[in-house]
Amino acid sequence: MDISQKRLPIILIIILVVVLIVQFMGNQQSTTLIDTQTCELYIKDAQIGGKQYLGEYDSKCLDLRNLNP
Repeated sequence: MDISQKRLPIILIIILVVVLIVQFMGNQQSTTLIDTQTCELYIKDAQIGGKQYLGEYDSKCLDLRNLNP
């Protein structure tokens, strides 16, 4: 494949777009969320359809909860 071909930039753009889509989909599944009642961090587990708590707490959330009794 010669660099001067007209199809090469189109093929590279398509490959890069596919890579970005795969990365975006991978990030959606492992997003860390914060429980608003307890300020505990959790992830949504797609296999069991529930929350999997990580045993860690968000310090900013705890500070806001302490300021607003």
